[in-house]
Amino acid sequence: MSTLIRYFRNIDMNDLSQVGGKNASLGEMFQKLTPLGIQVPDGFATTSEAYWQFIEKNRLRTQLTELLDQLDRQQFSNLEEIGKQIRATFLEAKIPTGVQHAIREGYNHLTEHYGEDISFAVRSSATAEDLPNASFAGQLESYLNVRGLDKLLNACHRCYASLFTNRAIKYREDNNFDHVQVALSVGVQLMIRSDLGCSGVNFTLDPDSGFDQVVLISSVWGLGENIVQGTVNPDEFYVFKPTLSQNKHAIISRRIGSKEQTMVYAPTGSGVVNQPTPADQRGQYTLSDEEVTTLAKWSVAIEEHYQRPMDIEWAKDGHSGQLYIVQARPETVHSTKEALLEIKTYQLRDTEKALCQGYGLGNKITAGKARILRSPEEADKLQEGEVLVTTRTTPDWDPILKKASGIITDQGGRTSHAAIVAREVGAVAVIGAGNATEVIQDGQEVTVSCAEGETGYVYEGILDWKESVIQLPDLPLPNTQVMFILGDPEQAFRLAAYPNHGVGLMRLEFIINNAIQIHPMALCQFEKVTDATAREKIEQLTHHYPNKDDYFVEKLSEAVARIAAAFYPKDVIVRMSDFKSNEYANLIGGRDFEPQEENPMLGFRGASRYYHPRYQAGFALECKAMKRVRETMGLENVKLMIPFCRSLTEAEKVITLMEKHGLKREVNGLELYMMTEIPSNVVLAQEFSEYFDGFSIGSNDLTQLVLGVDRDSDLLSDLFSASDPAVKRMIQEVIATANRTNTKIGLCGQAPSDDPAFAQFLVEAGINSISFNPDALVAGIKNILLAEKSSEATPVTHT
Repeated sequence: MSTLIRYFRNIDMNDLSQVGGKNASLGEMFQKLTPLGIQVPDGFATTSEAYWQFIEKNRLRTQLTELLDQLDRQQFSNLEEIGKQIRATFLEAKIPTGVQHAIREGYNHLTEHYGEDISFAVRSSATAEDLPNASFAGQLESYLNVRGLDKLLNACHRCYASLFTNRAIKYREDNNFDHVQVALSVGVQLMIRSDLGCSGVNFTLDPDSGFDQVVLISSVWGLGENIVQGTVNPDEFYVFKPTLSQNKHAIISRRIGSKEQTMVYAPTGSGVVNQPTPADQRGQYTLSDEEVTTLAKWSVAIEEHYQRPMDIEWAKDGHSGQLYIVQARPETVHSTKEALLEIKTYQLRDTEKALCQGYGLGNKITAGKARILRSPEEADKLQEGEVLVTTRTTPDWDPILKKASGIITDQGGRTSHAAIVAREVGAVAVIGAGNATEVIQDGQEVTVSCAEGETGYVYEGILDWKESVIQLPDLPLPNTQVMFILGDPEQAFRLAAYPNHGVGLMRLEFIINNAIQIHPMALCQFEKVTDATAREKIEQLTHHYPNKDDYFVEKLSEAVARIAAAFYPKDVIVRMSDFKSNEYANLIGGRDFEPQEENPMLGFRGASRYYHPRYQAGFALECKAMKRVRETMGLENVKLMIPFCRSLTEAEKVITLMEKHGLKREVNGLELYMMTEIPSNVVLAQEFSEYFDGFSIGSNDLTQLVLGVDRDSDLLSDLFSASDPAVKRMIQEVIATANRTNTKIGLCGQAPSDDPAFAQFLVEAGINSISFNPDALVAGIKNILLAEKSSEATPVTHT
């Protein structure tokens, strides 16, 4: 067998010096993972020996060295000129006869085995690429739908030249690779007809936060280059690994992308073209839940095989419907970071209306002059520290991206080239903003904020923001459990890295307002919605679902599941909905189902809604969603809490109703909690403890109802205080009762973080847990530690 090519079946990771990281990985998977049912297309790779023959036979080494010696390594002012000369020199050279014969041998072998009517993906694989500290993402060229031997030889030739693209030269300079010591292997792989199906990219961790218990799957119609190039916004799915391994329904989040373009084979001959995606396909998910699950399981198997987080490309054949893995490389941003020692947080002090928004990367805030560039040729316009605004980035942009303090693109998803490079260089980026190049003016001062979850915002002007640093080794967890108050699922993966004991209060209102938007009863009884605009909006939002109820259940369950997965196996206490009637009325279709109340704060809210005919069907949807989270999705760390439960009779009614909907206390470890926010909850705490496993003191409502002070009144704000002796006595009394009846008890509110004395009071009273908003967590922990220290408690070191 020739030493100039190697078939995938004879390649593994020990051959990295011969065929580069990309091809070594393909051979490794073809050999060792196809027996596990993971499909990898067949192929072969030219070796580094073939490349060195190309260099030596054409006497290129001297020319190469001389040209590289002329490179301006400070400003890279002549990078484009040097790169162009090197590539021209390579393309003028001839592929040696022996190398051509070897490629022909590989071509004949594949066509004999798979038929003449096949095409190839021809990819460059440098012998220094895809190493743990260097991704080489997009630095070298690939050619798709290559047909026939002549075109294959030409594509291999161009791959050799692509070792010296401008971006690859700059990348090697930045990573201290010796240009003349790096060889190139060309991978020749059977093309999967994903132009007739779909394709995408998987990460075996969340690429933004580094949370490693999920697989992120991005998918588009047609060939996957559109994802990598950031040409379209893809569909996205998160799959939770622990419940995936239990064969539960592990998809915890999904987002449909606009998928404006579909890359397909060129109508004649070799090559590919982009064409508009038909409207009906844009509105469909590219993958079924079964296919998402298969890809996630394959991704976990690949990660386990390589023993590190992976970046994986896949394709679905439009003829056979079969899925294939076509590439796998190490993830190079989070997997190479040292252990988390500090957390830096950012918070805007004030906000304006956003100019645009998209996928937010970086969890930071930056500001500067916006510089709109149409192509990398305009790189000289971008000054150090300015915010780059463009339609999309390709690898050709890499040499200039480090100059930008922020990156904003119209197109792209979170696995696009722009997103990957932004993470590598540590930039703040808003990707896929849609119309950024239209609404932002060149030279305009802007603030780019990616500190508010997965969505990044671009604001006009230089806004003020606050930065804080949390040193984790200096922040032990106290004995008193410290938990989050949380409503936004997009922040969950990032916040899970903070010191915490779980989520003490997850509000459903944020999810219903933002992810669902529709009044539950307007879905149950759509025929009663009278407003034409509301009806049209409901139809638009639910058109993916044959049953409108399913829209609510899926959206709510996946939002809750995402938070539950982030903190798994710690408790996540989910409070069933506690909108007031005026708030419910503001949901789409809500006005047809809500009463007019003079004082909604004391009206139709909390437990009283759940069994009432006006909302009973809506509560059934909430229960169905929670049952799906706990049983179908396997997230039994979710506990459920009932708000504003006025009486023992009401408690009994709600619990009976929940049992009817399959949520029975103690079955599968289900615990039920009650918000303690009404004086009756305190007075009858012992009796309520027979119905509930835990209490959570809602200090705002309890203060309001003990003192008779409207919590929203500016006129009475001086009287509103959780530290009032009457309120504190009520809190002290219910904590004592809970401890006596062995009922868990916590408190949700701002006071323990604002006031060390209040934290001291709670600790001395014997509280089990205190829940904080994310921005108050650190202050809250410090106050509890001080309180425990003065009470001679011994803190537990956070690990």
